[in-house]
This record gives sequence, structure tokens and C-alpha cells, in this order.
Amino acid sequence: MSGSTAEAKDTPEQWWSTSIIEMKPGMIRYRGYAVEELIGRVGFAEMVYLLTRGELPHPACAKLLEAALVAAVDHGPQAPSIAAARMAITCGVGINNAMASAINMLGDVHGGAGEQCVALYNAIAARMGSGPISAPRLAEAASAEMKALLDAGTRHIPGFGHRFHPRDPRAPRLLELVDAAAVAAP
Repeated sequence: MSGSTAEAKDTPEQWWSTSIIEMKPGMIRYRGYAVEELIGRVGFAEMVYLLTRGELPHPACAKLLEAALVAAVDHGPQAPSIAAARMAITCGVGINNAMASAINMLGDVHGGAGEQCVALYNAIAARMGSGPISAPRLAEAASAEMKALLDAGTRHIPGFGHRFHPRDPRAPRLLELVDAAAVAAP
């Protein structure tokens, strides 16, 4: 197996290593940044961006991610997953079990819009294929995918809209911030 990927990760430390975190006794680094340099200097949204994108964000991008995280806190105790966690806690299970109960409630009907939206974007990207990205090609691929969804009997565009709000009150403000970030962070 000389030169194989398996050989390059012979030890547990090598197998578990990632480009996201490096941890040794007395040292923690995220994407190359020492944790002590980040603590108190970056906010939660910037940290999430760093971990997922591999670099600290432009301030406009950090502001946009922060706004999206705030907008995601949209349910009170009536959401199915929250109700399941509350019920589990009242039955005497620990917090980890209660959280697992809540997470297990997520699926196509509750909490699945993000995953369905990513699937939609991937389908549009697949229709575009390779080649230069242009507004006309994107519009053609998106229209073709919307037609395919309609032909399949889909009544809602995945990831768009809200089953409770006829007009989602978060959308206008978030779209304003997307436009501002696009201008500020080319």
C-alpha cells in the first residue's frame, strides 16, 4: 500500500486530523489561528464563518451571517422539536437526551427547508453544467428546475416562504443586508 491515502493516516492522530482544528497539549488552533488570539476579538458569527469557510470574514459578510443567525431564532415553545425536547425533559431524561429528541423531530415537514433548498441549488447547478456562469444560463437552469418541480407536483419552492407567515417578516430585511454585503464585500 505504498503511497496510499490509508498509509498517510496510519496513526489515530493522523486519521482524526483536519484542516479545521489543530490541538495539542497547551495549544488549540482553528484554521491556523491560536484560540487565545480569537477569544474576545471575534464574535460568534465570525467564528462560524472561519470554521466553515477557512478565513475570517469581511465585516459585511460577518454582519450578514449574524443577521441570518438572529433571523433563524424564529420559534417559541410551540415548534414541534422544542415541544419534544420539553416533553422529554419533563419525563426526567438528561439534557443530551432531550436535545436528541428535538433533533430527531427535524425532517421534511419541520426543519427541512434548508436541506431542501440546498438540494434545489444543487439541481440548478447540475442543470448549468460546466462553463462560464452567466445570468441568462442561471435563469434558464432555474426556470427548467422550477418547471420540473411543478411537473412533479411540488407546490412550494424548497427553502422559500414559510408555512405560517403568508409573507415572512424576516425576508425584506435579510435581502437588504444581502444587497449591502454584495456591494461592500466584492
